[in-house]
Amino acid sequence: MLNIVLVEPEIPQNCGNIARTCAATGSALHLIRPLGFDISDRAVKRAGLDYWRLVDVFDYQNLDAFFQIHPEAARDLWLSTTKARKFYTEARFTPDSWLFFGKETAGLPAAFREKFPDRCIRLPMISDARSLNLSNSVAILTYEALRQTGFPGLI
Repeated sequence: MLNIVLVEPEIPQNCGNIARTCAATGSALHLIRPLGFDISDRAVKRAGLDYWRLVDVFDYQNLDAFFQIHPEAARDLWLSTTKARKFYTEARFTPDSWLFFGKETAGLPAAFREKFPDRCIRLPMISDARSLNLSNSVAILTYEALRQTGFPGLI
């Protein structure tokens, strides 16, 4: 199963769109705190996210807690960042890849990127553009990973 990891996401609408992408693709969604929104059952119902039940959502206090639970993620991770030299098309994804995305205002923490420099990838764009919307970036990389692996489990 493909794993989407959001590190300190801030905007609830982005998380909702990403959860929908995860629901449609059978990908797991991992959320690293702090979060800029509430993901309680009540909040999800109030937001009308009827597809939320189709998503395996996991919640972690921080990156250290995440890696304590999922040390295997370090073996097949890809970090999406505008600061990477490598295009996302150079990544070789597997069905069990872990795709990491940072918060909307700051991206992934520098220390995390520096720990895995060869696993940092970016979406090409014009030099004057700061970045794409987080949910768009997740969708592009998710579908590229699924394309490379033959769209397992999808019709």
